Amino acid sequence: MTAAAFLGVERSATGRRWVGPGAEVERLGLAIAQAHGLPEIVGRVLAARGVTPEGAPDFLDPTLKALMPDPSALADMDVAAERLARAVTEGERIAIFGDYDVDGGASVALILDWLGQMDLGATPYIPDRIDEGYGPNVPAMEALAAAHDLILCVDCGTLSFEPVAAARAMGADVIIADHHLADETLPEALAVVNPNRQDDTSGMGYLCAAGVVLLMLVAANRVLRGHGAFGARAEPDLMDALDLVAVATVADVAPLVGLNRALVRRGLGVMAQRRRPCLVALADVAGLTAPPSARDLGFAIGPRINAGGRVGAADLGQRLLTTADPHEAAALAEKLNALNRERQELEQVVLEAATAQIEAGDPTAPLVWAAGEGWHPGVVGIVASRLKDRFNRPAVVIGLADSEGKGSGRSVPGIDLGSAVVALAREGLLLKGGGHMMAAGLTVAEDALPRAMAALGEKLAAQGAGLEGPADLHLDGALAPGGATIDLIDRLEAAGPFGQANPAPRMAFSGVIVQGVRIVGNGHCQLRLAGREGPHLAAIAFRAAESGLAELFQAAAASRTPLHIAGRLEIDDWGGRRKPKLRVADAAPLS
Repeated sequence: MTAAAFLGVERSATGRRWVGPGAEVERLGLAIAQAHGLPEIVGRVLAARGVTPEGAPDFLDPTLKALMPDPSALADMDVAAERLARAVTEGERIAIFGDYDVDGGASVALILDWLGQMDLGATPYIPDRIDEGYGPNVPAMEALAAAHDLILCVDCGTLSFEPVAAARAMGADVIIADHHLADETLPEALAVVNPNRQDDTSGMGYLCAAGVVLLMLVAANRVLRGHGAFGARAEPDLMDALDLVAVATVADVAPLVGLNRALVRRGLGVMAQRRRPCLVALADVAGLTAPPSARDLGFAIGPRINAGGRVGAADLGQRLLTTADPHEAAALAEKLNALNRERQELEQVVLEAATAQIEAGDPTAPLVWAAGEGWHPGVVGIVASRLKDRFNRPAVVIGLADSEGKGSGRSVPGIDLGSAVVALAREGLLLKGGGHMMAAGLTVAEDALPRAMAALGEKLAAQGAGLEGPADLHLDGALAPGGATIDLIDRLEAAGPFGQANPAPRMAFSGVIVQGVRIVGNGHCQLRLAGREGPHLAAIAFRAAESGLAELFQAAAASRTPLHIAGRLEIDDWGGRRKPKLRVADAAPLS
């Protein structure tokens, strides 16, 4: 039996049904709040994320000391660490083959930074998205093997059987540090360090590649220390590199659970010190006026790093992440910012066409997908993410060219898209396919496209995709505008960092009067919310003109008609004064 809609909102102004916390969450939330002296709404937020009364203190204060595992728990880690340490002590020639996204670029930067602290270097290689595609290819690996003794493949390589074999045939050792789902067999690399290989029992499958690389460098430090390799020299400091790991973790949509929460929390602290020129330049070009949050990593920093690989030179992001020159960092950040604007324009065109395709079909199906001739391969993943959010379904978007489709997919919590795509590739319905739980890439023959997507939909339905309403909006509770205090927001933020698998709390404000409506920027809407008593609450609704919310707010303000409004509370510190603010997600007339 479906629970009653929260505040009676069966269909909001943006077409969504509001879903509130269930009775068990409310009961457990109250227990957490009473046990730890927290506001009840904070206890409810923790309970909704699976936190128990006993686990609340550790969740609110995730530390590396408590959560850092022994790197040796990962399969092949000891072999990889020993080989990397030997390359360092013997001065061997090292190459690093990375992916063109944030996770790949940050992984390359981590290794170069680590080597640089020992006055050593390596050759980075980032493939071109259009000409070479994702992951190692035979010509590139042969060229690297001809000039290097050791090749590290980061954020890629787990399914690269022929390229790895080609490098080995030329005498180079290959180490893979990856997190994408593995097949039953692995490439014949010296080591495949990947918590998502089928025989790995570490339980660290939620790490992104940068997290795996970090653990590999921790293990290599341990080996070098044991051999007395550092002598009087200080060993490389990896804690100062956690800003790179944090950016990669959030941008790659890795779940913010376990060790990831501690890595991002600590990494944000490192970023706040503004010591790494590349991240300072990116924050500045993005207009960030306060220390970055996890949301900023996902929506401001990450997309700009990715822009080079999507619509420009594939190695621009990696070049930015590895430069120590503030002037070069500023120039590269400006270039990536311009490419990001170009990416946004391409994205909008594909998004509109893909949305129309899906709405003309069945937007309630377990999988929503769209394909179009000439759609830029650099934006299909972002569009899939937007569609996933809009329809609350796993989404796949495919660009067609030369009778072949290349696409990307994004999933919803609890649905493993990567394993379904890997299974389809194994069955021959896809030419290529791989990924992880929340994201996947695939290549498919155009004439096999309908059959392949139908089969993918069946696999996802078997996991439970499509059971939720297509546009359910989950809320953590209701507040009055006067209850949205700085102290409450600070306590809610302690449950962060927020992101995948730990969504930011969303609150509803019931029966509020809208005042001072003003359209700003590109169709955004500023307003004030007034309750029956207490102070007003400032609010902003991004893209309100596009979603139809602006028209609703203007009409409600003119007629003083109360509305239910939902969104995320945050602190506005513009001008140095901290004030509560609501980032509006949705609104609905009173039923």
